[in-house]
Amino acid sequence: MKHPLIATTLATTLGLSYANAEEMRRVVTGLDDRNHATVLFDTLMPLQTVAPGIKATNFWITDSYPPSLTKEDPSGRPIGTAPPDNGTKFRVVEFAPLDPDSEAKLPPEMIQKAITNSPAKGIPVKHPLMHRTRSLDYAVILSGEIDMMLDDTSVHLKQGDVIVQQATNHAWVNHGTQPCRILFVLMDSKEP
Repeated sequence: MKHPLIATTLATTLGLSYANAEEMRRVVTGLDDRNHATVLFDTLMPLQTVAPGIKATNFWITDSYPPSLTKEDPSGRPIGTAPPDNGTKFRVVEFAPLDPDSEAKLPPEMIQKAITNSPAKGIPVKHPLMHRTRSLDYAVILSGEIDMMLDDTSVHLKQGDVIVQQATNHAWVNHGTQPCRILFVLMDSKEP
C-alpha cells in the first residue's frame, strides 16, 4: 500500500510544479524523411496575458477535420478565444483570483465582444467574463479552484475535475486565493 501512495504523492507534486510554472514544456512528434518517429518540437511555451487576470498559451491549432499532420508549428498564429471554423485549439489558460472590486470594474461583455463565431441559440451574457462559442470544449482543472458560471447557476470546480462544455454561455470566475490553471481542447462544432 505504501508504493501507490508514494507514486500518487510524487505525481501530484510534479504536476503541481508544472501547473504553477510561467511556461510549460511542449513536445510534438512527427515522422522524418525515413518515416521514423521523431521529435519535431521540444519547447517551453510561455503563458502570456490575454485579458486582465488571464494568461494563456496555445499548444496546437488545426484548421480542418480530420486534421492534417504538419511539420510547421501553428501555435504562434493570432487567434481569439474560439477555435477556427472546422478546426481545433489545444491550450492552457490560467485565471488569477478576482476580487469583488476588480470584478465590478470589468467592462460589460468583455470576452463575448471578441467571439466571432457565437451560435445563434442562447441568451445574452450576464457577466463580463461570460461568453459562448460554437464549439465542443473538453477541460481539465490542473490546479486551483474556479467557479463555472452558467446562465442560471454556478458550479464550483477543483483540481482534477473535468468539464464537457457544449456551446453554452459560461464564464470562468476565480473567487479563490490562488491562480487556477485549466487545460482545454476546443473543437468547432455544428450549430446547436
